[in-house]
Amino acid sequence: MTDLVISNLQSSVPGIAVQHLQALDITLPAMEITVLNGKSGSGKSLLLRAIADLDPSTGEVFLGNQSRLTMKAHEWRKKVCYVATESSWWFETVGEHFQNSNTDYLKQMGFEVDVLGWNINRLSSGEKQRLALARAFSRSPEVLLLDEPTASLDESRTLLVEDAVNDYAKNMSAPVLWVSHDRRQLERIAQRAVQIHQDGSIKITSVIPG
Repeated sequence: MTDLVISNLQSSVPGIAVQHLQALDITLPAMEITVLNGKSGSGKSLLLRAIADLDPSTGEVFLGNQSRLTMKAHEWRKKVCYVATESSWWFETVGEHFQNSNTDYLKQMGFEVDVLGWNINRLSSGEKQRLALARAFSRSPEVLLLDEPTASLDESRTLLVEDAVNDYAKNMSAPVLWVSHDRRQLERIAQRAVQIHQDGSIKITSVIPG
């Protein structure tokens, strides 16, 4: 089992409005889901992108004993996978975005195998969110960074995604950092919460299920 250790991390994207955001120091334990919340524009997505080495940042991140600084960016991102709220799709069909023949992840997300032949243009926002998660799972990352992965989903599909992510965390011994504004969701899925306050300070608390 491998923890993700974040030390004094702060986004350093030029010109952003949240430079006041306090540096983050936290260990994300293997097999646990930590929820990150705060008002829009507080810097949640910036933190996830900094952890994934998608944007410039200061501070350090370790996967077990391995420093992010010792790895090429694309290699780090294979292990530490960021899933954006609005996912990107480069090819014409769904199946072209999947790297192996394991269809279990599709079924977990409520799809039949024929979805692999669907054209990307026919997908709804919610279908794209679920398929982006299935795509991430299929690549077996060691850490998941999820930016509001259920924002476009109804309640039944939200619960389906929560179960799938929880199973992945347990089965793959993966730490998960999940951005959510939903208090009920936080109580269902999280062991801890990271709250970003208006003044840029960050508070980490244990979650007592409701």
